[in-house]
Amino acid sequence: MKILGLIPARGGSKGIPRKNIKLLDGKPLIQYTIEVAQRADKLSKVIVSSEDEEILGIAKNLGVETPFIRPKALALDNSSSLSVVQHALNFYKEKGINFDAVCLLQVTYPFRQVQFLNEAIDKFIASEADALVSVSKIPHVYNPHWAFVANDKGFLDIATGDDEIISRRQELPVAYHRNGSIYITKASTVLEENSLYGSKITYIESPSQVDVNIDTLEDWNAAEQYIAKRKQYK
Repeated sequence: MKILGLIPARGGSKGIPRKNIKLLDGKPLIQYTIEVAQRADKLSKVIVSSEDEEILGIAKNLGVETPFIRPKALALDNSSSLSVVQHALNFYKEKGINFDAVCLLQVTYPFRQVQFLNEAIDKFIASEADALVSVSKIPHVYNPHWAFVANDKGFLDIATGDDEIISRRQELPVAYHRNGSIYITKASTVLEENSLYGSKITYIESPSQVDVNIDTLEDWNAAEQYIAKRKQYK
């Protein structure tokens, strides 16, 4: 299967200014994702998509292809990941180059491992799903079977639509949330169905010890603490 590895990295960031190239343990944040993607032999091509000249320059220096400058309209706070993926696939399609799938690797998840990425791609190929997402388990206290939504009468309904609450923790089904580490989607699903997910979604569970997704300064501090702890036990 021909798979495009796509690393999106826009210049703007409200929570942490210039986050994607801010130094984390002496390396630009984007470098962590680039290094893993470059070592993943399951990816046919790896590119960085950005509207920012400095980010593109850093990516080039790290040996990654930067085949285009992303339109600024696709680098706004409200720009969707789907539109960014569609732009990249259509760029190559216009050149007569087609991919079977795209693997979206967000810069904010720096500690994914190459073995985990290859396992995710293998599982996606074997599953015949429209998409694969990396997930983490939801703590039982936040399980959707124990969550409520208010109805128009001012009462609470169980979020899952169940009539009765599952009373024992041991009876709760395992629930997951997507953690942002890996998204793999068939190109046809992206371009023809306008979706990153399609109707058949499979998953891979991320190791809990590397489950750091950097959106806030608190997340950044957690990433630094993780690195410090890792150095301590080397």
